[in-house]
Amino acid sequence: MKIVVIGATGNIGTSVVAALARESTVREVVGIARRVPGFRISFPKTTFASADVATDPLAPFLKGADAVVHLAWALQPARDPRALYAVNVTGSRRVFEAAAEAGVRLLVYGSSAGAYSPAPGPVDENHPTGGVATSLYSRHKAEVERLLDAFEADSHVRVVRMRPALSFKREAGQEIRRYFLGPLFPSRIASPGRIPVLPLPRGLHFQAVHSDDVAEAYRRALLSNVSGAFNLAAGPVLDPAVLARHLDARHVAVPAGTLRALLAATYRLHLQPSEPGWLDLGLHNPLVSTDRARSELGWEPSRSSLDALDELLAGIRERAGLPTPPLRPGAGGVLRWREFAGRPGR
Repeated sequence: MKIVVIGATGNIGTSVVAALARESTVREVVGIARRVPGFRISFPKTTFASADVATDPLAPFLKGADAVVHLAWALQPARDPRALYAVNVTGSRRVFEAAAEAGVRLLVYGSSAGAYSPAPGPVDENHPTGGVATSLYSRHKAEVERLLDAFEADSHVRVVRMRPALSFKREAGQEIRRYFLGPLFPSRIASPGRIPVLPLPRGLHFQAVHSDDVAEAYRRALLSNVSGAFNLAAGPVLDPAVLARHLDARHVAVPAGTLRALLAATYRLHLQPSEPGWLDLGLHNPLVSTDRARSELGWEPSRSSLDALDELLAGIRERAGLPTPPLRPGAGGVLRWREFAGRPGR
């Protein structure tokens, strides 16, 4: 098989490329990214090429491919919704159209558990993907799901949708810190016992999974004849009580409205890069059932959600990364000057 991975240099992309490069039935992997990595990173059977999903012709890169994995997604600049829409929604539509034009038989799209509409309990893959209205990320994921519905109905391409929970690995530590915590976050406190108090709403809950386990689900889907959506998550569910015990911290319950107002104020002041819709997603996004991935893909997470969280914290603390543009540890500059100069969120 020849497989093209679009968005190959980020958190999930590097794990997917590595998993495919080890697979004997895959003869060639082409990694597409807006900024390709330099000579310091390489994977067997893999070449990289530069393309911007929002503007560049994409079909020529997909000619002769047996499958396309679409992972390209922008989280920043959060303060420029039009730029995010151009990559996330318009860019996804352009990838889908290019796959059909190139005659690709299989498209595996990196959706998210964040695409689901609010619900009181765990949901399976049939639950509506209307998103959480106050989260820009969730709205974009939900809109791309609608685009993919139309594409799947009108084309002969087999479509698989992966809907993972928050995905962590050690090498993504600095990227995730830059995107969500910003330059003022002291990396040395990213460790159990170093955070004395967790001021979080009682209703906050989320799931997590290791990025390499997500990549294993992609590998299994690419080598099978499945179609449709698959939820991916590991246990346990992460809520304030679980997090406080694991981090050896004291949970202090705060009203969700108070914390949201604080996040909104610090975001407006450019003190941190995360718009408050991320909190809304943690409060209202439903938990997901992974029964379908386990039964039809034979997939099981090899690490718990707490293992994945520990790796993320270690990556933040130890300035871990990979020599790709998104994951490069020094991307923020010496003393994070590039992050300060760009103002968090821009």
